[in-house]
Amino acid sequence: MTAHIAAPAATPTAVFPAAPGWLTLSARFGDEVPAIADRDDLVVTVAPGAGHDAPACFFPDLAAIEVDGIHLPSGVDPATVEPHRVGDRKRYRTAWGLLTHESAHAKHSVWREPPGAPPGAAAAAILLEESRIEAAQLRRRPQDRYWLRGSATKLILADTRANDPAAAPTMTKQDAAQSAALLLARVDGGVLNGREVARVERVVRGILGDDTLAQLRAIWRTAHRVADDNATAMIELGRRWCEALGDDPDQPPPQRGAADPGAQPGSGNGTPSPLAQAITAAAIAIVNSATADPAPTDPVTDAMEARAAEDAARASAASAANKTFGSGTSPNANHITGTRPPTTAERTAARHLARALTTAGVRDRTTTTTTSAIPPGRLRVRGAMTAAAQRAAGAIPTAEPFTRTTRKTVPTPPLRLGIACDVTGSMKAYRKPVASAAWILAHAAHHTDVPATTATVTFGSGRITPITHPGTTPARVTEFTTGYGGHAIDDATEALDGALELSRPNAARLLVIISDGIFEKQTREPGQRLLDRLRATGCAVLWLLPDDDPRNQPMDGVTLHTLTDPAATARAIGQAATAALRATR
Repeated sequence: MTAHIAAPAATPTAVFPAAPGWLTLSARFGDEVPAIADRDDLVVTVAPGAGHDAPACFFPDLAAIEVDGIHLPSGVDPATVEPHRVGDRKRYRTAWGLLTHESAHAKHSVWREPPGAPPGAAAAAILLEESRIEAAQLRRRPQDRYWLRGSATKLILADTRANDPAAAPTMTKQDAAQSAALLLARVDGGVLNGREVARVERVVRGILGDDTLAQLRAIWRTAHRVADDNATAMIELGRRWCEALGDDPDQPPPQRGAADPGAQPGSGNGTPSPLAQAITAAAIAIVNSATADPAPTDPVTDAMEARAAEDAARASAASAANKTFGSGTSPNANHITGTRPPTTAERTAARHLARALTTAGVRDRTTTTTTSAIPPGRLRVRGAMTAAAQRAAGAIPTAEPFTRTTRKTVPTPPLRLGIACDVTGSMKAYRKPVASAAWILAHAAHHTDVPATTATVTFGSGRITPITHPGTTPARVTEFTTGYGGHAIDDATEALDGALELSRPNAARLLVIISDGIFEKQTREPGQRLLDRLRATGCAVLWLLPDDDPRNQPMDGVTLHTLTDPAATARAIGQAATAALRATR
């Protein structure tokens, strides 16, 4: 048989090292094999030295699979593998691909060489088996292509010995035919891409000629459609293979690496033949191409990775909040010029805005429809007829012909409000309305009928300065200058998220950004990602533009409102805030 299918008399070769992690890995691989091979009697061994002198091997008579542990990446601890999570398998893609290949043998290599079969034809049939079982596996489980591609390089290099100067393929018909069966046939089987093996095809075509290569391609394509137990068809295809190459199917194939004074480069003189070089180049191309393949995943892995990413994002936000709000006096507060008492118009605006914010987070009533066997409710004729028929048949009626609709209003959620004010040079002409709007927004939370928590920061040139700490109400309007050159919108968003938990969906949450949006790329892109994350969790984002200048560049996905006189447009701001909050439902 091939190097991947042990002969009947072969015995397992694995010797487990002292580390118990290999036993754990073998058991976990074995737990997943029934789904891949569609049989539950297989025993899997993964350990250094396993594989019967091949990367992996299947023992038909023992119902056993061995995978050489050297193909597990050095950074992967065998005791930590969790192959029941599809997403975890990409850490050890090659090893899992080898297991998948041998599982394909276990499922589809059913036929056995019949007694008295011509040895040359039998050897050719076994060579065709490599691509046949992978093609059959992909018809049954298309998702296994990713793993088969991950192991193809190891299998091809092991079978062709292209990296062995003493036994690398030479420019002979037999070596060219073997290379075609192991690489070109895998293209027709759906595992490899034509561009990855184009160089091999050119060399093989130059050795065999167009007609012979066409005959061989027709043979392996036919083999891909042969039934798993049809030994007669496979031996016949092996006979045709030998005849296409001019070999005697009744004679064993020549021994690889035999001494030959007239041998071409690649048979032991240290210089690889063009065929060997093409195979090596194809292996590199396959690795590079397979690296970009999208890895299969599953809902469990997606959920775990999403939860881990969310935990990391919240931890980063908490750290940013502690850095911004944790100390008593901010070292970045030198742009704050002082405070002033709010005007009557600003106080009135805060109360108007408070009324809007009180109802902005109110959830609509939920509707529930229930059925019952007795009133009250609306009678459904079909249900009544079903109940009558059940009673007439002497059965206990189970039909529920009455339907009732109930509506319940969800309690008003608390409100969390974060405010970020741009104090860079482009906002110089708008510092007074920005300061006024920030106070009105923060003070409005004091007058809402729902529990409300606010926090306000200014941002510019990598500096985040707290104006209002969480849980406090500003009694006076904080005034500040502008002139900073950078826009740390990402840091400001993260700090407010950590301080107010804007990404936790247990309250009505609103982030208000007062800026013209003219940001640098290095802060805009991470800032957009943070806003997208907040919006995905249900946090509304209201963007107050200082004017309607077409050069303004607010971020994507926000609710926009142009800021004029904040005190005069409090109602409009409230409507915009309400629209932003309702847009997240």
